[in-house]
Amino acid sequence: MAKPAPLLLAALSSLAALPLLIEPADSAVQGPGHPRAFELQGSQPFEFVDYLQPGQGCSICHGGYNPAVSPYDTWKTSLMAQSARDPIFHAGLAIAEQDLGGSGLLCLRCHTPGAYMEGRALPTDGSGLDPWTNDFDGVTCHVCHRLVDPVAAPENPQEDAGILAALTRPVTVEPHSGMFVLDPDDRRRGPFDLGPNFSFHEFRVSPFHRDSLLCATCHDVSNPALEPRPNGVGYRLTNLNAAHPTQDKHDMFPIERTYSEWTRSVYAVAPIDSGGRFGGNQPEVQSCQDCHMPTVNDRACSPGLGGVLRPDMPLHTFAGANSWVLSAVRSLYPDSETGLSASGVQAAEARNADLMTRAADLQAHRQGEDLVVRVINRTGHKLPTGYAEGRRMWLEVEWFDAADAPLGTNGAYDDGTATLDASSTRVWEILHGLDDYMAAVTGKPAGESFHFVLNNVTLKDNRIPARGFTQAAYEEVGAEVVAAHYEDQQHWDDAAFTPPPGAVRAEVRLRHQTTSREYIEFLRDENSTNGAGQQAYDLWEQHGKSAPVTMGTLTVDLSSPACSAPLEYGLGTESSLGLRPELIPVGTPSASGPGFELQLSGGLPGELAVLWMGTSLGSAPHLGGTLLVGAPQRVGTVVADAAGKAGFPVPLDATMVGSDRFFQVIQRDPAGASGAVLTAGLAARICD
Repeated sequence: MAKPAPLLLAALSSLAALPLLIEPADSAVQGPGHPRAFELQGSQPFEFVDYLQPGQGCSICHGGYNPAVSPYDTWKTSLMAQSARDPIFHAGLAIAEQDLGGSGLLCLRCHTPGAYMEGRALPTDGSGLDPWTNDFDGVTCHVCHRLVDPVAAPENPQEDAGILAALTRPVTVEPHSGMFVLDPDDRRRGPFDLGPNFSFHEFRVSPFHRDSLLCATCHDVSNPALEPRPNGVGYRLTNLNAAHPTQDKHDMFPIERTYSEWTRSVYAVAPIDSGGRFGGNQPEVQSCQDCHMPTVNDRACSPGLGGVLRPDMPLHTFAGANSWVLSAVRSLYPDSETGLSASGVQAAEARNADLMTRAADLQAHRQGEDLVVRVINRTGHKLPTGYAEGRRMWLEVEWFDAADAPLGTNGAYDDGTATLDASSTRVWEILHGLDDYMAAVTGKPAGESFHFVLNNVTLKDNRIPARGFTQAAYEEVGAEVVAAHYEDQQHWDDAAFTPPPGAVRAEVRLRHQTTSREYIEFLRDENSTNGAGQQAYDLWEQHGKSAPVTMGTLTVDLSSPACSAPLEYGLGTESSLGLRPELIPVGTPSASGPGFELQLSGGLPGELAVLWMGTSLGSAPHLGGTLLVGAPQRVGTVVADAAGKAGFPVPLDATMVGSDRFFQVIQRDPAGASGAVLTAGLAARICD
């Protein structure tokens, strides 16, 4: 059913009634609101024929038969389903609207796309959301399954070319910040062909629904009210009464860069064997969906309605890092509205906690008197990633003496006051703020700030990069490291701690917090508009003050910490046989041990292979791939056997103890484009 014309005219009239005063970029923020500054490409309000249906309508076929698997039952216990009920969202929305009227349009577009499409994102403070519609259902089944690939491609449904051509604001840049395109008709899209006899609803096979670009729609977020200064240093306000001139995220201030971080990781280049860490029953993972919608051997529809058993059915769990907001949502809304239950919330929070334990590994070694703890990022984006405000990860190191009595803690967290002793540990976070220009424009103090729509500078971003990181690649997408340093290809960080006198053992914990005390107090204290900040604070207190989640633990005997397992980094090339050869460690990298060997697997049978070693990381183009060893020296040369395998004994001595060595094999590949194939790198800390 088409949207009645009078509603469309009324919405357009409300836009036309907004003030047309043109502001220079350096003028003060003033006026009743500036929604035009936050207008973006993609589907616009009322550009549809068939209404978006509420998620509950999909439950008849896609729910009820297996709560742990069925798409509706898993979706409703995710923050995708509850994104418009999230109390932190509403508290943040209130501050954003206070700081820059109209900015709520940016938030509402992703948190309640159905309301946006039906014109209820005006007023932009959320006061127009209708509880009697599906506005509070967040990102519904219909939203995702009517998404159209904004990049025209022959493999997409045939209607897509016409849909893209009909847009009043076609997507001309890489999508971000809610630049979604929706099929105006109720043609439900997904990765599976439902067959010629399927008659329950129209469907289209959509490769886009397996593509990480779909997730970029709302998981790369930029501020369109800010543009680079003419000198290229820093950001200033745009003309707030007009849409951003280029719509390109690279010309806006970066708020979140999760998708962009993935594009600069090895996962964007090739599938990676996670060893069962991610992906469900898939041995290899690559896309956002592979990790956040792991596959199982099951059905997406009730067996009684003919649901087909599929070996790669994606779970609609959308697990992430949030540890407490689902419980808060359940306190605010009746289960009959949200679809939540005590068991459902408990299961969802357990899934999130489990995913967090898979996101990182811990290692430790001695360096002089210090204990060095290494945190390894196993994800395809920064660790942590996503929404910056109030989120942090840190190391907690508790020391014990020979009688097992505690001697003190680095990174101690007080559960009662929700206070972290950040000065004694490494905290990974991103901190935004205002520079002197923005302080003068807004009247806010310069420096660190939670005023996210006014922030125009990144003061710190030491979050651990993803595997494949280079500083230049991250800078290209506005995700550079700030106030910290990582070597190119480094997807881990080392933090050194000095044990207190008498310490013989350390208990190491990697911890993550969704909402810090400092942030929740800001939302409470800065709100002069409504009670959303106080409500969020009260719920935060009621539900454990966003108790930190432990992502990993490690017990270290300080007298003789064990040798750490060598660490694969970077990405090798593909051989003419279609394989990416691997470099596998055998034994431990101990200078006094029985021996350490590296084995080439998946190489070219009968071809010469050379093992290179260096004392630093490298990241230089070489033979169609990347030379991952700095100042390399030849360690050994071997001809691979008939299975493409070769072994390289690695000579180690006492002078190497406590230092890192980096390894890579280059093998002849006469049939390959460059004549050679390269393995990924292998980093080893040499121990006693």
